[in-house]
Amino acid sequence: MVESEWRTGDAETAEWFNLLLQAVAQTYREELRANLQGGAGEEAARATIEQWMNKMLQSDILQNIIIHSVNLGESAPRVTEARLIPDLHDPNGFVAECNLSYIDTVSVSLSTSVLFNYPVPSFARLPVSLTLSLSLFSANMSIKPPTPTAIAPSVTLTLSPHFHLELSTTSLLGSRAKLADVPKIHQMIEERIRRAIAERATWKFMLPGLAARTAREGLPETPVK
Repeated sequence: MVESEWRTGDAETAEWFNLLLQAVAQTYREELRANLQGGAGEEAARATIEQWMNKMLQSDILQNIIIHSVNLGESAPRVTEARLIPDLHDPNGFVAECNLSYIDTVSVSLSTSVLFNYPVPSFARLPVSLTLSLSLFSANMSIKPPTPTAIAPSVTLTLSPHFHLELSTTSLLGSRAKLADVPKIHQMIEERIRRAIAERATWKFMLPGLAARTAREGLPETPVK
């Protein structure tokens, strides 16, 4: 495909796509709430997230995580300045680029205990209470269409590693002599979240129907990150 066939001129606002994103985000919220309203829905979301976190964060040094409250927000990611640019790796290809932003109030409050297993298992424990709140995430995002002649054609979404994250943390350590809002705790949590986003910044989605073909022909399937 030559450039003149796909060039669209100025960047577009992509409001139609933002409406889709809003509907998708709201669908996930309702799923977390088990389609229940009010306090029953919030409790369903709290229990689901608590179960997921205990499954994902199993550790010998952490007791069970208790989720006290969650705020799922009410907004959705927004796309602006959508534009087509030449693909630097394919002279006949193109990549869609856009600015992605998510402005909302999403938070979770939890408590757990850090276990000290020396000199014996569970020798001591340190109670920890945390509240994490996300107010802004923004990044440049690119969408690369599939190459028709590729062995496993897929759509690739990539977030720029130079993203902007606004995250606030409140913490409380200890049971008697308590330490509040230790800066090192905030720094450690934010670094872990930033690293997790950076490590999962690329997603590949194989076109429907082609996954079965690659399995049938013994071709390597494109992994989804």
